[in-house]
Amino acid sequence: MSRRIAVVGSGIAGLASAWWLSQRHEVTLFERCDRLGGHTHTHDIELNGRAYAVDTGFIVFNALHYPLLTALFDELGVESQPTTMSFSVHDEASGLEYNATSLDTLFCQRRNLASPAFWRMLLDLRRFYREAPALLHGDDEGPTLGDYLARGGYGRLFVEHHLVPMACALWSSPVASVLDFPARYLVQFMANHQMLQVQGRAPWRVVRGGSSRYIDALRARWRVRVRTGDPVHAVHRGDDGVDVDSASGRHRFDDVVLACHSDQALALLPDADARERAVLGTIRYQANDVVLHTDERLLPRHRKAWAAWNAHVPAAPGAACTVSYWMNLLQGLQAPRPLVVTLNRSEAIRPDRVLRRMEYAHPVYDHAMVRAQARRHEIQGRRRTWFAGAYWGWGFHEDGIRSARELVDAYEAARLHEANPAVLDGVAA
Repeated sequence: MSRRIAVVGSGIAGLASAWWLSQRHEVTLFERCDRLGGHTHTHDIELNGRAYAVDTGFIVFNALHYPLLTALFDELGVESQPTTMSFSVHDEASGLEYNATSLDTLFCQRRNLASPAFWRMLLDLRRFYREAPALLHGDDEGPTLGDYLARGGYGRLFVEHHLVPMACALWSSPVASVLDFPARYLVQFMANHQMLQVQGRAPWRVVRGGSSRYIDALRARWRVRVRTGDPVHAVHRGDDGVDVDSASGRHRFDDVVLACHSDQALALLPDADARERAVLGTIRYQANDVVLHTDERLLPRHRKAWAAWNAHVPAAPGAACTVSYWMNLLQGLQAPRPLVVTLNRSEAIRPDRVLRRMEYAHPVYDHAMVRAQARRHEIQGRRRTWFAGAYWGWGFHEDGIRSARELVDAYEAARLHEANPAVLDGVAA
Protein backbone atom coordinates (compact mmCIF):
# COMPACT_ATOMS: atom_id res chain seq x y z
CA MET A 1 0.00 0.00 0.00
CA SER A 2 1.34 3.41 -0.98
CA ARG A 3 2.09 5.80 1.88
CA ARG A 4 2.69 9.54 2.15
CA ILE A 5 6.30 10.20 3.19
CA ALA A 6 8.10 13.44 3.95
CA VAL A 7 11.85 13.61 3.32
CA VAL A 8 13.62 16.50 5.06
CA GLY A 9 16.94 17.48 3.51
CA SER A 10 18.21 17.15 -0.05
CA GLY A 11 21.81 16.03 0.31
CA ILE A 12 22.69 12.70 -1.26
CA ALA A 13 20.94 10.79 1.55
CA GLY A 14 17.71 12.72 1.05
CA LEU A 15 17.87 12.61 -2.74
CA ALA A 16 18.48 8.86 -2.81
CA SER A 17 15.80 8.19 -0.18
CA ALA A 18 13.29 10.23 -2.18
CA TRP A 19 14.30 8.52 -5.44
CA TRP A 20 13.85 4.98 -4.17
CA LEU A 21 10.82 5.61 -1.93
CA SER A 22 8.97 7.48 -4.69
CA GLN A 23 8.96 4.34 -6.81
CA ARG A 24 6.28 2.92 -4.45
CA HIS A 25 5.08 5.84 -2.36
CA GLU A 26 4.00 9.47 -2.53
CA VAL A 27 7.06 11.51 -1.49
CA THR A 28 7.45 15.19 -0.66
CA LEU A 29 10.99 16.54 -0.33
CA PHE A 30 11.56 19.58 1.90
CA GLU A 31 14.70 21.70 1.48
CA ARG A 32 15.37 24.95 3.32
CA CYS A 33 17.66 26.32 0.57
CA ASP A 34 16.54 27.40 -2.88
CA ARG A 35 18.54 24.58 -4.48
CA LEU A 36 18.81 20.82 -4.03
CA GLY A 37 22.02 18.99 -3.28
CA GLY A 38 23.52 19.90 0.09
CA HIS A 39 27.24 19.23 -0.36
CA THR A 40 26.66 18.57 -4.05
CA HIS A 41 27.21 22.14 -5.17
CA THR A 42 28.19 23.21 -8.69
CA HIS A 43 28.80 26.87 -9.54
CA ASP A 44 28.59 28.41 -13.00
CA ILE A 45 31.64 30.64 -13.29
CA GLU A 46 32.56 32.90 -16.23
CA LEU A 47 36.18 33.76 -17.02
CA ASN A 48 37.16 35.72 -20.13
CA GLY A 49 33.74 35.15 -21.64
CA ARG A 50 33.75 31.36 -21.16
CA ALA A 51 31.63 29.40 -18.68
CA TYR A 52 33.01 26.78 -16.27
CA ALA A 53 31.04 24.48 -13.95
CA VAL A 54 33.06 24.25 -10.72
CA ASP A 55 32.29 21.96 -7.78
CA THR A 56 32.88 23.04 -4.19
CA GLY A 57 31.47 20.12 -2.21
CA PHE A 58 31.22 16.57 -3.54
CA ILE A 59 33.85 16.12 -6.24
CA VAL A 60 35.28 12.61 -6.74
CA PHE A 61 34.12 8.99 -6.73
CA ASN A 62 35.21 5.63 -8.10
CA ALA A 63 33.41 2.45 -9.05
CA LEU A 64 35.18 0.20 -6.53
CA HIS A 65 34.61 2.25 -3.39
CA TYR A 66 31.39 4.01 -4.43
CA PRO A 67 29.37 1.10 -5.87
CA LEU A 68 25.90 2.42 -4.98
CA LEU A 69 26.65 5.90 -6.28
CA THR A 70 28.20 4.48 -9.44
CA ALA A 71 25.15 2.26 -10.00
CA LEU A 72 22.84 5.27 -9.59
CA PHE A 73 24.89 7.27 -12.09
CA ASP A 74 24.75 4.37 -14.55
CA GLU A 75 20.99 4.07 -14.10
CA LEU A 76 20.53 7.80 -14.70
CA GLY A 77 22.99 7.97 -17.59
CA VAL A 78 25.27 10.42 -15.77
CA GLU A 79 28.58 10.81 -17.59
CA SER A 80 31.92 10.95 -15.81
CA GLN A 81 35.61 11.33 -16.65
CA PRO A 82 38.93 10.32 -15.08
CA THR A 83 40.68 12.54 -12.55
CA THR A 84 43.62 12.43 -10.18
CA MET A 85 43.84 12.40 -6.39
CA SER A 86 47.38 13.79 -6.14
CA PHE A 87 48.35 15.32 -2.79
CA SER A 88 50.82 18.03 -1.80
CA VAL A 89 51.94 19.69 1.43
CA HIS A 90 53.32 23.19 2.03
CA ASP A 91 54.73 24.04 5.47
CA GLU A 92 54.64 27.77 6.02
CA ALA A 93 57.24 27.80 8.81
CA SER A 94 60.02 25.87 7.07
CA GLY A 95 59.02 26.37 3.44
CA LEU A 96 58.97 22.59 2.91
CA GLU A 97 56.95 21.52 -0.12
CA TYR A 98 56.36 18.21 -1.84
CA ASN A 99 53.86 16.58 -4.16
CA ALA A 100 53.55 12.82 -3.64
CA THR A 101 52.68 12.06 -7.27
CA SER A 102 56.13 11.13 -8.65
CA LEU A 103 59.80 11.19 -7.68
CA ASP A 104 60.24 14.45 -9.59
CA THR A 105 57.41 16.19 -7.75
CA LEU A 106 58.19 14.50 -4.44
CA PHE A 107 61.63 16.08 -4.61
CA CYS A 108 60.50 19.30 -6.30
CA GLN A 109 62.73 20.92 -3.68
CA ARG A 110 66.01 19.22 -4.47
CA ARG A 111 67.31 20.03 -0.97
CA ASN A 112 65.01 17.29 0.34
CA LEU A 113 67.27 14.73 -1.34
CA ALA A 114 69.85 15.49 1.35
CA SER A 115 67.38 15.82 4.25
CA PRO A 116 67.47 12.93 6.77
CA ALA A 117 64.16 14.11 8.23
CA PHE A 118 62.49 13.96 4.82
CA TRP A 119 63.81 10.45 4.17
CA ARG A 120 62.60 9.39 7.62
CA MET A 121 59.14 10.72 6.73
CA LEU A 122 59.11 8.43 3.70
CA LEU A 123 60.28 5.47 5.80
CA ASP A 124 57.61 6.22 8.43
CA LEU A 125 55.03 6.31 5.66
CA ARG A 126 55.95 2.83 4.49
CA ARG A 127 56.06 1.61 8.12
CA PHE A 128 52.59 3.01 8.78
CA TYR A 129 51.25 1.20 5.71
CA ARG A 130 52.82 -2.02 7.00
CA GLU A 131 51.92 -1.78 10.71
CA ALA A 132 48.61 0.10 10.88
CA PRO A 133 46.42 -2.78 9.56
CA ALA A 134 47.10 -4.62 12.84
CA LEU A 135 44.66 -2.14 14.43
CA LEU A 136 41.81 -3.80 12.55
CA HIS A 137 42.11 -6.98 14.62
CA GLY A 138 41.58 -5.54 18.12
CA ASP A 139 38.56 -6.25 20.30
CA ASP A 140 38.40 -2.91 22.13
CA GLU A 141 37.94 0.64 20.85
CA GLY A 142 41.67 1.02 20.42
CA PRO A 143 43.72 4.21 20.78
CA THR A 144 43.17 7.61 19.29
CA LEU A 145 45.29 8.44 16.28
CA GLY A 146 47.45 10.76 18.37
CA ASP A 147 48.12 8.06 20.98
CA TYR A 148 48.86 5.45 18.32
CA LEU A 149 51.40 7.65 16.55
CA ALA A 150 53.08 8.62 19.82
CA ARG A 151 53.35 4.99 20.97
CA GLY A 152 54.75 3.99 17.60
CA GLY A 153 57.46 6.61 17.75
CA TYR A 154 56.57 8.10 14.39
CA GLY A 155 58.64 11.14 13.41
CA ARG A 156 57.36 14.69 13.57
CA LEU A 157 57.63 15.24 9.82
CA PHE A 158 55.46 12.20 9.02
CA VAL A 159 52.84 13.17 11.63
CA GLU A 160 52.71 16.94 11.08
CA HIS A 161 53.55 17.12 7.38
CA HIS A 162 51.86 14.08 5.93
CA LEU A 163 49.33 12.00 7.87
CA VAL A 164 47.62 14.76 9.84
CA PRO A 165 47.36 17.19 6.89
CA MET A 166 46.00 14.37 4.73
CA ALA A 167 43.35 13.47 7.33
CA CYS A 168 42.53 17.15 7.83
CA ALA A 169 41.95 17.42 4.09
CA LEU A 170 39.85 14.26 3.89
CA TRP A 171 37.52 15.13 6.77
CA SER A 172 37.76 18.94 6.73
CA SER A 173 38.79 18.77 10.37
CA PRO A 174 41.17 20.74 12.61
CA VAL A 175 44.36 19.08 13.84
CA ALA A 176 43.07 18.45 17.37
CA SER A 177 40.02 16.63 16.02
CA VAL A 178 42.15 14.49 13.72
CA LEU A 179 44.45 13.44 16.56
CA ASP A 180 41.34 12.46 18.58
CA PHE A 181 40.11 10.37 15.66
CA PRO A 182 39.82 6.66 16.56
CA ALA A 183 42.92 5.15 14.94
CA ARG A 184 41.12 1.93 13.98
CA TYR A 185 38.33 3.87 12.27
CA LEU A 186 40.86 5.87 10.24
CA VAL A 187 42.75 2.74 9.22
CA GLN A 188 39.48 1.02 8.26
CA PHE A 189 38.74 3.90 5.91
CA MET A 190 42.26 3.90 4.46
CA ALA A 191 42.24 0.13 3.97
CA ASN A 192 38.80 0.25 2.35
CA HIS A 193 40.01 2.95 -0.07
CA GLN A 194 43.34 1.21 -0.86
CA MET A 195 45.25 4.06 0.78
CA LEU A 196 47.60 1.72 2.66
CA GLN A 197 49.35 0.73 -0.54
CA VAL A 198 51.54 2.57 -3.02
CA GLN A 199 50.44 0.73 -6.17
CA GLY A 200 47.16 -0.65 -7.49
CA ARG A 201 44.80 2.03 -6.24
CA ALA A 202 41.41 2.35 -7.91
CA PRO A 203 41.11 5.16 -10.50
CA TRP A 204 39.03 8.17 -9.50
CA ARG A 205 36.42 10.01 -11.56
CA VAL A 206 34.40 13.23 -11.56
CA VAL A 207 30.95 13.95 -12.98
CA ARG A 208 31.33 15.54 -16.39
CA GLY A 209 29.95 19.06 -16.36
CA GLY A 210 29.84 19.26 -12.55
CA SER A 211 28.42 17.07 -9.80
CA SER A 212 24.99 18.73 -9.89
CA ARG A 213 24.33 17.06 -13.25
CA TYR A 214 23.21 13.94 -11.37
CA ILE A 215 20.58 16.00 -9.55
CA ASP A 216 19.28 17.26 -12.90
CA ALA A 217 19.04 13.64 -14.07
CA LEU A 218 17.15 12.62 -10.92
CA ARG A 219 14.64 15.44 -11.20
CA ALA A 220 13.98 14.63 -14.84
CA ARG A 221 12.88 11.09 -13.95
CA TRP A 222 11.44 10.95 -10.45
CA ARG A 223 7.90 11.45 -9.14
CA VAL A 224 8.68 13.61 -6.12
CA ARG A 225 6.99 16.79 -4.96
CA VAL A 226 9.87 19.20 -4.31
CA ARG A 227 9.55 22.07 -1.85
CA THR A 228 12.74 24.14 -2.01
CA GLY A 229 13.00 27.30 0.08
CA ASP A 230 10.64 25.70 2.59
CA PRO A 231 12.55 25.05 5.84
CA VAL A 232 11.06 22.60 8.30
CA HIS A 233 10.73 23.91 11.86
CA ALA A 234 9.41 20.87 13.72
CA VAL A 235 8.09 17.33 13.30
CA HIS A 236 5.24 16.20 15.57
CA ARG A 237 4.69 12.45 15.80
CA GLY A 238 1.49 10.67 16.68
CA ASP A 239 0.07 7.16 16.58
CA ASP A 240 -1.61 7.66 13.22
CA GLY A 241 0.85 9.95 11.42
CA VAL A 242 3.31 12.83 11.58
CA ASP A 243 2.81 16.55 11.17
CA VAL A 244 5.62 18.47 9.47
CA ASP A 245 5.64 22.17 10.33
CA SER A 246 7.46 24.18 7.67
CA ALA A 247 7.53 27.79 6.51
CA SER A 248 4.58 27.01 4.23
CA GLY A 249 2.40 25.58 7.01
CA ARG A 250 1.55 22.21 8.56
CA HIS A 251 1.64 19.09 6.38
CA ARG A 252 0.35 15.62 7.26
CA PHE A 253 2.24 12.42 6.37
CA ASP A 254 2.33 8.77 7.33
CA ASP A 255 6.09 8.76 7.95
CA VAL A 256 9.07 11.11 7.89
CA VAL A 257 12.68 10.64 6.78
CA LEU A 258 15.08 13.08 8.42
CA ALA A 259 17.95 13.25 5.92
CA CYS A 260 19.57 16.32 7.43
CA HIS A 261 22.56 16.35 9.79
CA SER A 262 21.98 14.47 13.02
CA ASP A 263 22.04 17.62 15.18
CA GLN A 264 19.51 19.24 12.84
CA ALA A 265 17.31 16.14 13.00
CA LEU A 266 17.34 16.22 16.80
CA ALA A 267 16.42 19.91 16.81
CA LEU A 268 13.31 19.12 14.72
CA LEU A 269 11.96 16.65 17.29
CA PRO A 270 10.42 18.49 20.28
CA ASP A 271 9.41 15.12 21.76
CA ALA A 272 12.76 13.37 21.21
CA ASP A 273 13.17 10.50 23.65
CA ALA A 274 16.26 9.58 25.65
CA ARG A 275 17.66 7.24 23.02
CA GLU A 276 17.27 9.76 20.21
CA ARG A 277 18.95 12.43 22.31
CA ALA A 278 21.77 10.07 23.28
CA VAL A 279 22.48 8.89 19.73
CA LEU A 280 21.86 12.02 17.67
CA GLY A 281 23.14 14.41 20.31
CA THR A 282 26.51 12.69 20.60
CA ILE A 283 27.57 13.45 17.03
CA ARG A 284 29.32 16.82 16.79
CA TYR A 285 29.96 18.96 13.70
CA GLN A 286 32.70 21.28 12.48
CA ALA A 287 31.70 24.33 10.45
CA ASN A 288 34.07 25.00 7.54
CA ASP A 289 34.44 28.25 5.64
CA VAL A 290 34.80 27.46 1.93
CA VAL A 291 35.88 29.90 -0.78
CA LEU A 292 36.01 29.41 -4.55
CA HIS A 293 38.62 31.81 -5.93
CA THR A 294 41.42 32.41 -8.44
CA ASP A 295 44.23 33.40 -6.06
CA GLU A 296 47.09 31.06 -6.96
CA ARG A 297 49.05 32.17 -3.88
CA LEU A 298 46.99 29.62 -1.94
CA LEU A 299 48.69 26.85 -3.93
CA PRO A 300 52.30 25.73 -3.29
CA ARG A 301 55.08 28.07 -4.41
CA HIS A 302 56.74 25.48 -6.63
CA ARG A 303 54.65 24.82 -9.74
CA LYS A 304 55.68 21.15 -9.65
CA ALA A 305 54.14 20.89 -6.19
CA TRP A 306 50.66 21.84 -7.39
CA ALA A 307 48.36 18.86 -6.87
CA ALA A 308 44.66 18.09 -6.84
CA TRP A 309 44.66 18.38 -3.02
CA ASN A 310 47.08 20.90 -1.50
CA ALA A 311 47.46 20.89 2.29
CA HIS A 312 48.83 23.99 4.01
CA VAL A 313 50.50 23.69 7.43
CA PRO A 314 50.45 27.14 9.08
CA ALA A 315 53.40 28.62 10.94
CA ALA A 316 51.49 29.36 14.13
CA PRO A 317 51.67 26.45 16.63
CA GLY A 318 48.30 24.80 17.07
CA ALA A 319 46.71 26.55 14.08
CA ALA A 320 44.48 24.41 11.87
CA CYS A 321 45.78 22.77 8.72
CA THR A 322 43.86 23.87 5.65
CA VAL A 323 43.43 22.50 2.15
CA SER A 324 43.07 24.01 -1.31
CA TYR A 325 41.67 21.95 -4.19
CA TRP A 326 43.03 22.82 -7.63
CA MET A 327 39.84 22.36 -9.61
CA ASN A 328 41.47 22.80 -13.03
CA LEU A 329 43.26 19.50 -12.45
CA LEU A 330 40.46 17.74 -10.59
CA GLN A 331 37.73 18.56 -13.12
CA GLY A 332 39.86 18.92 -16.24
CA LEU A 333 38.98 22.61 -16.64
CA GLN A 334 40.99 24.44 -19.30
CA ALA A 335 40.57 27.80 -17.61
CA PRO A 336 42.92 30.77 -18.10
CA ARG A 337 43.47 31.07 -14.33
CA PRO A 338 43.66 28.59 -11.48
CA LEU A 339 40.23 27.81 -10.05
CA VAL A 340 40.80 26.98 -6.40
CA VAL A 341 38.52 25.85 -3.56
CA THR A 342 40.05 26.65 -0.16
CA LEU A 343 38.79 25.61 3.27
CA ASN A 344 39.29 27.72 6.40
CA ARG A 345 41.92 30.12 5.09
CA SER A 346 39.69 32.86 3.78
CA GLU A 347 41.68 35.73 5.27
CA ALA A 348 44.67 34.89 3.04
CA ILE A 349 42.68 35.16 -0.21
CA ARG A 350 42.76 38.43 -2.13
CA PRO A 351 39.19 39.82 -2.01
CA ASP A 352 39.24 40.65 -5.73
CA ARG A 353 39.91 36.98 -6.53
CA VAL A 354 36.92 35.61 -4.60
CA LEU A 355 34.19 34.04 -6.76
CA ARG A 356 31.91 32.35 -4.21
CA ARG A 357 31.72 31.89 -0.44
CA MET A 358 30.02 28.95 1.30
CA GLU A 359 29.89 27.27 4.67
CA TYR A 360 29.61 23.49 4.98
CA ALA A 361 29.43 21.46 8.19
CA HIS A 362 31.20 18.09 8.54
CA PRO A 363 30.94 15.47 11.31
CA VAL A 364 33.64 15.30 13.97
CA TYR A 365 34.86 11.73 14.43
CA ASP A 366 35.77 10.45 17.89
CA HIS A 367 35.13 7.33 19.94
CA ALA A 368 31.79 8.69 21.17
CA MET A 369 30.58 9.15 17.60
CA VAL A 370 31.58 5.61 16.62
CA ARG A 371 29.61 4.30 19.59
CA ALA A 372 26.61 6.40 18.54
CA GLN A 373 26.79 4.99 15.01
CA ALA A 374 26.53 1.47 16.43
CA ARG A 375 23.22 2.42 18.09
CA ARG A 376 21.38 3.45 14.92
CA HIS A 377 19.10 0.41 15.17
CA GLU A 378 17.79 1.71 18.52
CA ILE A 379 16.15 4.75 16.91
CA GLN A 380 15.63 3.78 13.26
CA GLY A 381 11.97 3.49 12.25
CA ARG A 382 10.53 4.14 15.69
CA ARG A 383 7.51 6.44 15.98
CA ARG A 384 7.26 6.74 12.19
CA THR A 385 10.69 8.41 12.03
CA TRP A 386 13.66 7.36 9.91
CA PHE A 387 17.17 8.80 9.80
CA ALA A 388 19.55 8.98 6.82
CA GLY A 389 22.87 10.71 6.41
CA ALA A 390 26.55 10.26 5.66
CA TYR A 391 27.21 10.64 9.40
CA TRP A 392 26.23 6.96 9.79
CA GLY A 393 29.46 6.13 7.95
CA TRP A 394 32.72 7.91 7.14
CA GLY A 395 30.93 11.08 6.04
CA PHE A 396 31.36 10.73 2.28
CA HIS A 397 28.88 10.55 -0.59
CA GLU A 398 28.82 6.75 -0.69
CA ASP A 399 28.06 6.71 3.04
CA GLY A 400 25.09 8.99 2.46
CA ILE A 401 23.62 6.91 -0.35
CA ARG A 402 24.31 3.69 1.58
CA SER A 403 22.36 5.03 4.54
CA ALA A 404 19.47 5.75 2.17
CA ARG A 405 19.58 2.26 0.65
CA GLU A 406 19.61 0.64 4.09
CA LEU A 407 16.77 2.89 5.23
CA VAL A 408 14.58 2.10 2.22
CA ASP A 409 15.19 -1.64 2.58
CA ALA A 410 14.31 -1.50 6.29
CA TYR A 411 11.25 0.64 5.56
CA GLU A 412 9.86 -1.78 2.99
CA ALA A 413 10.59 -4.74 5.29
CA ALA A 414 8.65 -2.99 8.06
CA ARG A 415 5.70 -2.39 5.72
CA LEU A 416 5.75 -6.07 4.67
CA HIS A 417 5.84 -7.08 8.31
CA GLU A 418 2.80 -4.89 9.00
CA ALA A 419 0.90 -6.51 6.14
CA ASN A 420 1.86 -10.09 7.00
CA PRO A 421 3.74 -10.41 10.30
CA ALA A 422 3.51 -14.20 10.32
CA VAL A 423 5.73 -14.54 7.26
CA LEU A 424 8.62 -12.47 8.57
CA ASP A 425 8.30 -13.90 12.06
CA GLY A 426 8.76 -17.39 10.66
CA VAL A 427 5.31 -18.42 11.88
CA ALA A 428 3.27 -20.73 9.65
CA ALA A 429 0.08 -19.16 8.44
